[in-house]
Amino acid sequence: MDIMQVAGVGAGALVSEMAKSTWDSVRAAVARLFGRGGEESATQELRLIDAARQRLVDSSESERGSVEDRLRNELMIQLAAFLQKHPDAAQDLQNLADQAKGADDGDGARTNVHHNTESMVVVSGGDINASGGFHYRAPEQSR
Repeated sequence: MDIMQVAGVGAGALVSEMAKSTWDSVRAAVARLFGRGGEESATQELRLIDAARQRLVDSSESERGSVEDRLRNELMIQLAAFLQKHPDAAQDLQNLADQAKGADDGDGARTNVHHNTESMVVVSGGDINASGGFHYRAPEQSR
């Protein structure tokens, strides 16, 4: 497994997840990954990840693309350095990136509603398809 390739894929997945509502669960997975380096190392690595996310969240819409590009490069370097020290974590990072990609591809939860009259449906993170011609696609999956 090529460390730079895995680091690049992981960095791209992290940047794409940073501004989503699912970030907390992704961050927890990243914390477990960095935990392979020990508690002190994990704390330092997560501090860098959190600072990167904050820069992305604080960026304006007009600068978002360039901020994402810079963050992908920075995180690729950070992840590659970590994987050099802990090559056994490469598969975990690849799995995390694959899970994030699966969510982007629409492999997440879907909800179908049939024969639903005069009621309200609230769905988080999935599609709604009601038989009467109403269809709602969750924003994160419509890109």
